[in-house]
Parts: sequence; structure tokens; C-alpha cells
Amino acid sequence: MFDPLPADLAAAIDAARDRLGPFARLHYKALVDSTNTIAMTLAAAGEPEGTSVLADEQHRGRGRLGRDWFSPSGSGIYLSTIVRPRGPVRVVPLITLAAGVAAARAIHGATGLPVELKWPNDLVIGRPWRKVGGVLCETAGTVIDAVVVGIGINLRATAYPASIAHRASSIETELGRPLERADLVVGLLAELYLVAEDMHAGAYDAVLDAWRTFAGAGLGGRVVRWSDPLGEHRGRARDIDSDGALLVDAGGRAERIVAGEVVWEGLSRE
Repeated sequence: MFDPLPADLAAAIDAARDRLGPFARLHYKALVDSTNTIAMTLAAAGEPEGTSVLADEQHRGRGRLGRDWFSPSGSGIYLSTIVRPRGPVRVVPLITLAAGVAAARAIHGATGLPVELKWPNDLVIGRPWRKVGGVLCETAGTVIDAVVVGIGINLRATAYPASIAHRASSIETELGRPLERADLVVGLLAELYLVAEDMHAGAYDAVLDAWRTFAGAGLGGRVVRWSDPLGEHRGRARDIDSDGALLVDAGGRAERIVAGEVVWEGLSRE
């Protein structure tokens, strides 16, 4: 079912096993429909936490809100990892935020780039924000005993579709030099292991505080717009709550946003 790990990845994983724990269990396939789909199948079959799937290219990569994730060959990191929550059901939405923290830490650790987080799942950089990655978490099973964490990172410059070209960028574009994929993959798996351990230990506040650190530009009163069945709204993003919802002050009313598209005026590229 899987291809052999490329030599650079195999060597990097072997060298880092002590800090990867169960997240050293990495499967590889050059071409897939979706790494999330494969990881969901593995999760349903009982594969343990930390089991991951990495691909060079996806034909049907998935993004948030039913969007496609542009996944051309050799241009990005397309990784899906199985996490098995041990706490109450309320922690499941926090896994998206925790995965964002892991990805932001991995990118910053490997490059020094000032990567930021945009609620709830985007990895961005610059002013206005340029998107360099994203997170998509999906649950496996009728009873939630597994969450598949899908992470896409634009590693190398490529020709983006017109619909996203104005707001997409890549790590190497921002860095101005090449970066070894294996180094970023190992860093990402190591950071996923750390945040998973925090979640299992009930250190939810630590995860939320780390997320706030990376997302500070979008909080503290930034003007945002969003839509719901009642129409379009405008307010000021203040914080996130203990369940990971975005808290917005809208004309003196406290709004709690749990889903949908939010636009940050002056920061989002529309």
C-alpha cells in the first residue's frame, strides 16, 4: 500500500526517534487522493496515535469549508496524523488549535520566520497575511476515539491557481533560500508529539496560551467581518475561549464564533 520512505526522510526519522516517540511511525506514498482519507482508514483499523501519512502529491486534498487543498507534486508537505483524545469531548475542537501551534513552532524552529496563526486553522505570514499552510482535523468513527490531523504546508514556490495566487506564499519564498523537507517534517512530528502530550495531560490552558502567542495580531480588538444565516456582521476580535471559539465584541454584544469564514480587516487578503 505504501512506498518506501525516501532516503533523506528515513535517515532523519531514525536520527530523531528519541524525540518523536510514537510519532516516528511515518508512512509515505508519492501520490494519493488525500492523506486524510488514508489516515482515516488507518484510524478505523485501530492504528495507534502518532501513525502518520506523508505524500508528495494529492489529487483530492481537502481544506476547510469543503475547499480543495492545492497539492502539486514536490511543492509542499502533505501530512496526516492520527491522534486519540483521552479527555472529554470538549477537547476535540482544541486539537485544531494545538496542531496549529505545532506547525507554527516547527516552521519557526526550522526557519526563524515570524509565522502567525489565523483563527481557526491557517498559517500565515506578513502584512497583509500571506497563507503558507493550514490544518484540517476530521474525526474517525461514530464514537470519537480518533482525530485525523491534516497539515498542509507550502514549502516550495509554485504557480498557484488564480483564485489563491494573491494570498498564497511558500516557506522558501519567504525565507529566500531552499529548506530541506526532511528537517521540517521531523520538526513537525516532534511538535505534534509535544502538543499531544500536553493535551493528554490536561494542559489545555498551555495550548491555548501558545495559540494566543502566535495569533496575537488577530486578537486584542482587531476589526473582523463574518456571515451567518442572519446576514453579515462586524465586530472586534478579542480572544478565544476555553473551547477554542473566537470571541468578538459586536456593538457591545459578546459573540462566540465556532465555525465559518472570518475576515480580518487590514490583515486578510480578500
